[in-house]
Amino acid sequence: MSDQMEQVLSEALEAIRSAETPDALNEVRIHFLGKKGSIQALMSLMKDLPKEEKPAFGQRVNTLKAEVSEKLEARREELSALAQTAKMANEKIDITLAGTKLEIGTTHPLIMIQNELEELFVGMGYKIAEGPEVEADYYNFELANIPQDHPARDMQDTFYIDPNTLLRTHTTAMQMRELEKAKGQLPIKLICPGKVYRRDDDDATHSHQFMQCEGLVVGEHITLADLKGTLEYMANAMFGEGRKVRFRPSYFPFTEPSVEVDVSCPFCNGKGCSVCKGSGWIEILGAGMVHPHVLEMNGFDSEKCSGFAFGVGLERVAMLKYGIDDIRNFYLNDLRFLKMFDRFD
Repeated sequence: MSDQMEQVLSEALEAIRSAETPDALNEVRIHFLGKKGSIQALMSLMKDLPKEEKPAFGQRVNTLKAEVSEKLEARREELSALAQTAKMANEKIDITLAGTKLEIGTTHPLIMIQNELEELFVGMGYKIAEGPEVEADYYNFELANIPQDHPARDMQDTFYIDPNTLLRTHTTAMQMRELEKAKGQLPIKLICPGKVYRRDDDDATHSHQFMQCEGLVVGEHITLADLKGTLEYMANAMFGEGRKVRFRPSYFPFTEPSVEVDVSCPFCNGKGCSVCKGSGWIEILGAGMVHPHVLEMNGFDSEKCSGFAFGVGLERVAMLKYGIDDIRNFYLNDLRFLKMFDRFD
């Protein structure tokens, strides 16, 4: 029986050494240590032994069983270590290889212009006002001195949702909300940047959706000279030092007097070029003194206070500043176009 035990031990150790995977090793364990395994089969031989030999035989079988179990556990740990080493080798990273370039977006050119204007006017003590893009007719037209039968409504083809609700046609609606909210309290200094909508045929210079930034100042002794000084400061900041502004008479229902504002051409310094069509001036915005009736409708005493307002199209400024010749580029999400602006960001 001693020879049988030596043979079982030899076979078990050889099988353990030959096992290359955890599954193969588990098969070895079942074969030798299972209920029907080789070592358990040795225990069945005890019934044929004399009584005095049985304890020693059982002890030797248990010793055999313990040795085989120990070798199995050692081989299991060895296989686990080998598997971990192989996994690490397969997942090895060559840090000398070039990295993957990550595509990083840029700020949209219109947002860049908006940010510039906001920073400029906040530095002058203005606040930034916000309001809904789906607006009530009352704020978009009525409080801006444009009643139902006013011919100025024909100047702005409007997207109506219902007879009293529309997509705002100008950010003047935000000014009206702020005037109403102030309840006659002075002073007021704010700008209102945001999207506006008008029914228009899209082409190189027109869009049904565009962005405006309007400004409003109301206080005591506000004059047209204050408006001109403010716009000159803005023109120099946006288009470079040395810009001059020129007022031309115009008409807007919420300002009186009203003016169209030109800036001396930043491309030729007023000498005349193809951009300014030889005139030396480029039209950039509309402005004027707040109409007394607008002040009265919003709870202000037009005898004691006055104000000015202006509105600039952000696309207009961006097209001039960056030399863009088609307004549709701002809305096509063409990466080739947008990537041009990482150098300005």
